[in-house]
Amino acid sequence: MTPLEQLAVLAAGLGSGVLISTVGFASLLSFPVLIALGVPPVVANASNTLGLTPAGLSGSFGFRSELREHPGLTVAVAVTSAVGAVAGAALLLAAPASSFEAVVPWLILATCLLVGVQPAVTAALRRRRERRTDPGDPGAVPTDTGRRTRLSPTTTGFATLTGVYGGYFGAGSGVMMVAVLGFGLDVDLRIVNALKTLSVLASNVVASVVFVALAPLDWQVVGLLAAGSVGGGYLGARVARHLPGRVLRTLIVVTGVVAAVLLLRAG
Repeated sequence: MTPLEQLAVLAAGLGSGVLISTVGFASLLSFPVLIALGVPPVVANASNTLGLTPAGLSGSFGFRSELREHPGLTVAVAVTSAVGAVAGAALLLAAPASSFEAVVPWLILATCLLVGVQPAVTAALRRRRERRTDPGDPGAVPTDTGRRTRLSPTTTGFATLTGVYGGYFGAGSGVMMVAVLGFGLDVDLRIVNALKTLSVLASNVVASVVFVALAPLDWQVVGLLAAGSVGGGYLGARVARHLPGRVLRTLIVVTGVVAAVLLLRAG
């Protein structure tokens, strides 16, 4: 890997770390970079997961005050994400590499769709929350009563499935978790964002353990991504409440679509 390529991977790690703590679709930035540099898809995916784990750790540390507000919920989200990630990582390793290469462009395109609709999802969650706490709404729930701060069986199931996806590929899993928790709980969006970052961390940690033991890895890629992502994760947590995401989201969607098209043509 040339010095310029090393710098590109390092920058991808930094950018992905910021994205983990903000809008939650980090792999959509770093994974295409690795593919463009010629890293085989399965190796790129496993190395990417391991390399971005420090970003989830530093991002969760940055959100530590939000995570302390509902400790039981924090533990539940971490456990469900971790359990799902075991199945996802096992699926990645059990399936032929050709299967992953065939499905990953469609996963990227699906993630681009999620990224594109994220503002609408966020707005819907905000309106729903306001209706439930508006004293002038006959159907409103008082602020201090009737709030769902525990995972229901349905929400637990969808959170676990999101963990499975996180262990298998992961791009957009944070966006998925925002939707699952946002519709299944009555907590502030800042807490949902913190829980989303924790869920990415839990999925990545478990999947990384499996990948270190069983998967082919590019350790140079892992090291460069980790070095960039650890600072990016903490930085992202600090600026998450103030980040203007429209332009950034558009660039990520365009990048993802281009990467998916290139992968489809290569296949």
